[in-house]
Amino acid sequence: MDTLPKLPMPPADTTQDLRATLWAAADKLRGHLDAAEYKHVVLGLVFLKYISDAFEARRAALAKEQMADYGIDPEDRDEYAAEGVFWVPKEARWDAIKAAAKQSTIGARIDAAMEAIEKANPRLKDVLPKSYARPTLDKQRLGELVDLISNVGFGGTAGEGRDVLGRVYEYFLSRFASAEGKLGGEFYTPEPVVKLLVEMLAPYKGRIYDPCCGSGGMFVQSERFVEAHHGRIGDVSIYGQESNPTTWKLAKMNLAIRGIEADLGAVNADTFHRDQHPDLRADYILANPPFNISDWGAHRLGDDVRWTYGPPPGGNANYAWIQHIVHHLAPNGTAGFVLANGSLSTMSGGEGDIRRRLIEANVVDCIVALPTQLFYTTQIPVTLWFLAKNKRGGVGQEGRPLRDRTGEVLFIDARALGRMEDRTHRTLDAADRARIAATYHAWRGDGDPDAPAYADEPGFCRAASLDDIRGHGHVLTPGRYVGAADVEDDGEPFEEIATRLAATLREQIAEAQALDVRVEAALQSIGF
Repeated sequence: MDTLPKLPMPPADTTQDLRATLWAAADKLRGHLDAAEYKHVVLGLVFLKYISDAFEARRAALAKEQMADYGIDPEDRDEYAAEGVFWVPKEARWDAIKAAAKQSTIGARIDAAMEAIEKANPRLKDVLPKSYARPTLDKQRLGELVDLISNVGFGGTAGEGRDVLGRVYEYFLSRFASAEGKLGGEFYTPEPVVKLLVEMLAPYKGRIYDPCCGSGGMFVQSERFVEAHHGRIGDVSIYGQESNPTTWKLAKMNLAIRGIEADLGAVNADTFHRDQHPDLRADYILANPPFNISDWGAHRLGDDVRWTYGPPPGGNANYAWIQHIVHHLAPNGTAGFVLANGSLSTMSGGEGDIRRRLIEANVVDCIVALPTQLFYTTQIPVTLWFLAKNKRGGVGQEGRPLRDRTGEVLFIDARALGRMEDRTHRTLDAADRARIAATYHAWRGDGDPDAPAYADEPGFCRAASLDDIRGHGHVLTPGRYVGAADVEDDGEPFEEIATRLAATLREQIAEAQALDVRVEAALQSIGF
């Protein structure tokens, strides 16, 4: 069983306090359900409370308009849909749930409420959790959880409440991922990594795709990026796929609370064997595929159309993911994704040959080595790959021309960046992410026009030619290319440095010899 820290229940007047309050709510189930189960219990109730609050706020506004004789009917469902508010049937509204909190039937009441909401809102069909009546869920604790969640509200306008809930939901996902450890990482990619991918790809307009979308964090950050740069959310369309059924539902809920329209496929499905978007050619692909999957059914996909650069080995799916991503890129599309460092240098099972063909085809655009301890799933260092179907230039963001990058790959070694957020996890702050992203955009030619032009920086970045990469056997480890950082010259001549070091060495040798004499004398004095 997982153990959660005991948290006090502060007043829910800020987002931070609200997060702590709701996390304290999760603690009520500690010791009774493991993290993977109570994640859905708590998040489902939080979702139910939010859509009920949003519904009641819209209902109150419509009632005022009705009193002002605007001909508005508070029972008209279209009036709710027009504002992106879900219709909540009477039996599913939070007041009805709260009234039943002390009853032994509270679990069944919540399940019925979820069913009613799904029936009234086709977008939520088969998405909401409906297992609150199961015998293993303590009904007294469930009722206490309902009471606690009743004390917090998602007030303000629909947009403000949605934003608050979105941040709370994201916070919960990260805390549950941390609590679940390796299993948690299957549905959650750490926010700094997602932000870095988005800031480097800069998906302002077009089709965005994630073939292993987890709980949908890539999409959320992409939408935020568009908003932050004064773009229109309608300028991007979102496609995704997820094989785990419960994680697929998490993603649908995560996007629904933010009003993000997305096509995550008709069902949860294995990306390799049941591609939900076979004809999609995306402008941007962001992904965090599961690392080094060994049993992915390669024998059933021997002549698959996606294996343009060679059949990937059955013992590791990394190069299957890479080729799946390339296959789904539009002619001018770019992709950024996470892979284990071994993908940069492996030669087993034909992977080295696939990598060589990708490089020689000018598909590999940039490689970024990340620091350790960023992920909940693993402490090993990982790498960001960036691919581009067209490196010959063209027009970038805001109409700026892209430079021709044919015959080059940018290597960035960011292993020294970041700070420890706690004892086990590292984070990349905004300044670190900005440094990496600005370097990539300066090299591409679509960066800030007032910023300095791209230049190699020893120890951090280098634009390597294909001849350089061939000389390294098509290995893509950034450390091989960026070299060591320049050391500032302190002005001391080499001869003086050598003389000083030699003198220090002689002193240390003399001290060691004197210590040996004292030790030998001491041993003799006690009969040795």
